[in-house]
Amino acid sequence: MRLVFVTGPAGAGRATAINALEDLGFEAIDNLPLAMVPRLLLGPPPERSLALGIDARTRDFSAPRMLNTIAELRVEGGPRIDVLYLDSSDEVLLRRFSETRRRHPLAPGADPASGIAAERDLLVPVRAAADILIDTSDLSPHELRASIGKWFGGDRKAGDALSVTVQSFSYKRGMPLGLDMALDVRFLSNPYWDAALRALDGRADAVADHIAADPKFADFFDRVLGLILSLLPAYRDEGKAHFSVGFGCTGGQHRSVFVAELLAKALAADGWQVSIRHEELERRGGGADNRGSV
Repeated sequence: MRLVFVTGPAGAGRATAINALEDLGFEAIDNLPLAMVPRLLLGPPPERSLALGIDARTRDFSAPRMLNTIAELRVEGGPRIDVLYLDSSDEVLLRRFSETRRRHPLAPGADPASGIAAERDLLVPVRAAADILIDTSDLSPHELRASIGKWFGGDRKAGDALSVTVQSFSYKRGMPLGLDMALDVRFLSNPYWDAALRALDGRADAVADHIAADPKFADFFDRVLGLILSLLPAYRDEGKAHFSVGFGCTGGQHRSVFVAELLAKALAADGWQVSIRHEELERRGGGADNRGSV
């Protein structure tokens, strides 16, 4: 049995995602009070997997309470639990509220922009803890449903039966929770010490060239890619639904981001369903792309 918490800011597509999961055979319950969630798992396990819609409108909601509830449910022998976070840019959320003429639930008497900002601040810890993050800014409802099908549908290609998350992080803040594998890339040449590269991140071509020029890089990356490609089919065959690998460096801005990006592209090219996250970049500015120019 699988339990999926569906959350994210209002207007990002949560209702569409819940409906898509229901079409895939999940029993869907929206805006269930958090205090009642553990009661769903008392007694015999449910016959179907569950999709629970939780957001700021949910009675007794708070980010710490939601995360504590999820942590308490993640016990050995319990259901597979995923936090699905639907996100979108502020510009798109504002446009959607304008088109539907809806009031924002956190600012019913004010401009939707203030409600969007308040909700985004409220959900920061939940977004950081999400297992699957889908940005719906450029997705139509049909495309979002197709994406949900890839992540949760039972009739999937072999490579889609195991979802993979690749993320970068800063060792200054500690390793993220939930990683299956963590690799330290602080031995690679650090672009931070080049003044022209310091303000950029690992997605910039100049930063990528700097790190790739390190004689230690090519052999390291080839070995890591080979290892993970050999492990993923074994994990899939054992019924594992999700695999998370993280790369850490000092600041979480250059080396870890570059290696995570490169690995995610290589795994996607091999046919695996991959999502990528940059913990430190998200913390600094919502994951804004700071490729820059040099």
